[in-house]
Amino acid sequence: MIRILYVWELPVRLTHWINAVSVVVLSVTGIYIGHPFVGAHTTSAYIMGWMRFIHFVFAYLFAFSVLARMIWFFLGNEWSSWRMFLPLVTRKGQKNGLEFFRYYTFTGSRIPYEIGHNALATLAYAGVFVLFVVQIISGFALYGQYAPGGLYDSLFGWVWLLIDNQSLRLVHHLVMWLLAGFVINHIYSAWLMDMKEMNGTMSSIFGGYKYIDRGEL
Repeated sequence: MIRILYVWELPVRLTHWINAVSVVVLSVTGIYIGHPFVGAHTTSAYIMGWMRFIHFVFAYLFAFSVLARMIWFFLGNEWSSWRMFLPLVTRKGQKNGLEFFRYYTFTGSRIPYEIGHNALATLAYAGVFVLFVVQIISGFALYGQYAPGGLYDSLFGWVWLLIDNQSLRLVHHLVMWLLAGFVINHIYSAWLMDMKEMNGTMSSIFGGYKYIDRGEL
């Protein structure tokens, strides 16, 4: 018998799509800022100015979205909770994680049925949130250099006690490519689980609902 569960609440879905759009826009504008490939020898079109403006707007949007999702770790349902991101602390999580690992590496054919994210996915998402925080801190630290003694320099100036400017820029750039790789894998994995589990995985991130077979639980 099939039952319908409201798994992904509105704040989860909103922050998911805001983060997705922000990562794409910030990557495109960031690449341009680092390597201007259009209008590099003219200032009449103010292309660099617009790229920087868009980058900063989406940086703020991204930071607020990540903060909102972190707050929802403590306010959301069981599938949104921070506990979901520590699957390996339980024997069930360890067992499911191993079975998913075997499935992804073609050494096993069975996967556990999960209502929310599977054990390996939650570990990946925990890592992604760490990368989000690294990008936010590194980005605002670099931004603060344009106004020494200003708000962002005061909030993130401690970063320069740990790393130099060029190394931080390299970290900021490399994390962008790590997130790009994650996005590709995320889309593929979501499509794969949607086909394998047939419970509305792809549509659930739009409407929030998944269709659960009681016999699988």
